Amino acid sequence: MLSYMKKHIKYLYIFTVIIAISIFYSFTRNTQEKDPERDQVLIEALRFILEKGHYEPKLINDEFSEGVFNKFIDDLDPYKRYFLATDIARFKKYYHDVDNQIVRRKFTFFNEVIKTFNVRLKESENLYQELLSKKFNYSKKETINLDAKSSEYALDKKGQRNVWRKHLKFSTVSKLNDYLKEEEDKKKEDKKYKAQNFDVLEKKAREKTLDNIKDLFYYENKTPVNERFDIFLNCITAQFDPHTTYFAPDVKKRFESSISGSIEGIGARLSDERGYTKIVELIPGGPAYKQGDLEVGDFIVKVAQGHKGEPTDIVGMRLSDAIELIKGKKGTTVVLTVKKVDNTYKKIAIVRDIVEFEDTFIKSSVTIKDGKKYGIIHLPKFYIDFSKKKQRDSGDDMRKEIEALKKEGIEGLAIDLRNNGGGSLKTAIEIAGLFIEKGPVVQVKYKGNKPDIRNDRDSKIVWNGPLVIMVNELSASASEILAAAMQDYKRAIIIGSKQTYGKGTVQNVIPINQYLNYSKDLGALKLTIQKFYRINGGSTQLKGVSSDVVMPDRYSYLNIAESELKQPLNWDQIEKANYKNNPFYTNLDQVVTDMQSTIKNSKQFNDIDAYAKWLKKNQDNLTYSLNLKTYQNDQEKLNSEAKKYKDILKYKSVNKYTFPKYESILVAKDSILRDKRTAWHKTLDEDIYISKAIETLSKLKIAQ
Repeated sequence: MLSYMKKHIKYLYIFTVIIAISIFYSFTRNTQEKDPERDQVLIEALRFILEKGHYEPKLINDEFSEGVFNKFIDDLDPYKRYFLATDIARFKKYYHDVDNQIVRRKFTFFNEVIKTFNVRLKESENLYQELLSKKFNYSKKETINLDAKSSEYALDKKGQRNVWRKHLKFSTVSKLNDYLKEEEDKKKEDKKYKAQNFDVLEKKAREKTLDNIKDLFYYENKTPVNERFDIFLNCITAQFDPHTTYFAPDVKKRFESSISGSIEGIGARLSDERGYTKIVELIPGGPAYKQGDLEVGDFIVKVAQGHKGEPTDIVGMRLSDAIELIKGKKGTTVVLTVKKVDNTYKKIAIVRDIVEFEDTFIKSSVTIKDGKKYGIIHLPKFYIDFSKKKQRDSGDDMRKEIEALKKEGIEGLAIDLRNNGGGSLKTAIEIAGLFIEKGPVVQVKYKGNKPDIRNDRDSKIVWNGPLVIMVNELSASASEILAAAMQDYKRAIIIGSKQTYGKGTVQNVIPINQYLNYSKDLGALKLTIQKFYRINGGSTQLKGVSSDVVMPDRYSYLNIAESELKQPLNWDQIEKANYKNNPFYTNLDQVVTDMQSTIKNSKQFNDIDAYAKWLKKNQDNLTYSLNLKTYQNDQEKLNSEAKKYKDILKYKSVNKYTFPKYESILVAKDSILRDKRTAWHKTLDEDIYISKAIETLSKLKIAQ
């Protein structure tokens, strides 16, 4: 990657230009800003690298200005609680000038918005304390709309007061409902229990809301202006694509820490979504992954240290601060209150542990169907360690795993790429080469260059039997490359979600100071530099890989794909590579037709599809009643509906999944490994998708 950056961005030129800029600003320092020299050098460095190095650079024009303008204000005030309509109208004079300010390295827009934000922050701080000092009218029929896209800024101070009143009331109604339900449950468990009266619980709910909102304002007031400026910089990078990101120095350090070794915590990757801490990935083998209740798409709303700890409301809290509460020493317990994708709430206790990379390595199992043995290989990531030559990588591990399964006498192989977010392109190409004779696997294109066709150069086929690749909506990047290659060669049947995630771009992390002689750490830029294309010429960007056999799942209608992000790169097509897809099976099309018919006529899959639609309906519903009785009825109805679907994914396979022979020897000596594999085999027993993959394998016939 670095050789590309040196060749195509001309870093020597960047070095010369930025040095000249830094010398110039050292003599023209404006003492009215916190650190104008650093900010001006940084924005110029970012602009130059983005324009010269990004795969699809954007013109910094009026349209670009509009994008930065809207995103910066939205990021500061996502629920439109602080700014007034008159503020936005005043800011509009910069609507088509932000681009000019970026080029001139001036920050008038940023400074005025932040100055106004701080004023509104102080006004709101006085407002919420007064609003929470007395009881709300819980019998009033009114609602709150949490969809920022369809809501408007308050016209005046009176309107702003009403916006805050509704938000504070919503928080209080939610807590009051929880307290009332807890008292009701306690009374059911113990007939002698004397429940607390409504007034006591109502006051408790308001006080809890007050504590939470105090925390929110504490963190808002604590946020330094340089962190606000970092937000502004990321509003600029976001106009290029959703994966191009500026890392401030402290963020860069956390990023480096996250890829350097083991981590103590719950094993989940989190993102900030309009004030909510969202689960975007569960690390395979991590504490949250093994505990099983936390899911991608869940929002963490409260965090408690241990079962007896007082929960801290983290809604509106900065992500870095929320992470500090969630992570912790091995062996300690954190209790998370999460909002599920169906809008219900659940408390989940997770014992923190060291999240080891060992649990992300390839693993396999075997099963017997109709007297024939089949292998299942789970590949959670395309892992590799470029810095340590003797470390494991997924390409070599896959080859070894297949060789071991061949000795078992398997007659078909299923590779599970579900939830595999990608990783090393090199290993994806190596793995594809295990199933085909030498030939093209993927096309990689740099900006302005002809596609670079990456080939498998080894004519040896390690596995020449029936092959099925399992994917879902969260299979991305390198997973899509492998699945696409196997589909284009007609070497495997792709089975799973309607399509994969659709990330067909590659990023490289560039430490800015590596190419700039500047005394202060300027952080790093994660930059999109390449685009992937299938060997048939189509990009995997946005469209992903369409499954041959589509199986409904709970993510089917949720907005979690690349196409749902803002400013994603477009899908396009280039010339196909020169490859042959000689018929490998005599009945591939018939098997696809038969299996799709089986899925279509399956009651369980039809029920799963109905469940997925129900989840989507609840995800889209962002209007809540502020009438306590109505809110209680709505929540009761929601919980009742959720119960109908609680067993929707329950399944018990007739096949038994066991250890491969080589692993049986290992687990006899390693109880931890035995427990991990036993738990995995149990999930395979209960996985209808695995069962259908094996059924598909059993139908395929190799051409002679």
